[in-house]
Formats: sequence, C-alpha cells, structure tokens
Amino acid sequence: MAGVHHGEGCEGGQVTDQVADAAADEVEPGNQVLAPTATAVLLHIVRSIVDDPDAVRVEAAEGRHRIRLEVQVGPGDLGRVIGRRGRTAQSIRTVVRAAATRDGVEVDVDFVD
Repeated sequence: MAGVHHGEGCEGGQVTDQVADAAADEVEPGNQVLAPTATAVLLHIVRSIVDDPDAVRVEAAEGRHRIRLEVQVGPGDLGRVIGRRGRTAQSIRTVVRAAATRDGVEVDVDFVD
C-alpha cells in the first residue's frame, strides 16, 4: 500500500503477540483464558478509552458455539465505550472478533452495567 506507514520493525503479529502476553500476565494462576488474544485486545482497547482503566473487567463464558466476553467499566464510562449510536461499541466488536480468529474461536462482546 502506497503512503501507509506501519512503523519500523513492526511485523504482522508482533503487536498482537505483545498485547496477548500482557493480558496473560493479568490472569490469576490456574485460570485459563478462553480466548487470550481476543481478551487482550478487548482489554487494551477499552482501557485506552475509559477514564478509569483499573475498573475495566472482562469475564468470559463459554456458550454453545461462541465465547461470550462481558465487559464491565467504571461508573460513567459505559457511554464512552458505547459511543454515539453504538458506533464505538460496534467497532470494538469488529476488532475483537478479528483478533479471536487468531485464537480459533468466535466471540460475542457484551457491554454490561
């Protein structure tokens, strides 16, 4: 692609691997993350949007055909994550679903109070 700069030394999966490794560090020992890359990407995006990144929680639940990722944010941050007419939330869902392909799973992302 002409005119697009991807950064020096940045290989295709390098950034995703770094984000996934960072999320793996946040998981308590003995707990297995169902979709580690998708969860890491979700945490990274949501924490970068909200005012209180420490209040962000993601819980994964296994369904019949998909993994459901439920996102909880601090008071007053839900509107910021959802965005106008739900556009921010929909964009987050799209990126996280793409990241989930790296995990070999399908995910649904729900934003809860």
